[in-house]
Amino acid sequence: MKHLAAYLLLGLAGNTSPSASDITEVLESVGIEADEDRLEKLLSELKGKDINELIAEGSNKLASVPSGGAGGAPAAGGAAAGGAAAEEKEEEKEEEKEESDDDMGFGLFD
Repeated sequence: MKHLAAYLLLGLAGNTSPSASDITEVLESVGIEADEDRLEKLLSELKGKDINELIAEGSNKLASVPSGGAGGAPAAGGAAAGGAAAEEKEEEKEEEKEESDDDMGFGLFD
């Protein structure tokens, strides 16, 4: 990922085909050692491709990935679940009553 980030930074700065030494220089400027094998693989896969097209293509792919929120927990079934929910509500009410006694008759703004 760090190699790709350096590649993209160089591309956005105007270097349309960054070399391995360019990427290594960027990484070393922030104290990161470049991995030569990964760097060569990255450059071979990106050779001849336009950075802006890659970013647009990646954005489209990323937009199609579900990002959660709709799944939720499975619904509980049967009367046992209803009984457990009722017990929970009763416990919550009891806790609320106990908490309200903690002020010992004094209000917050009295």
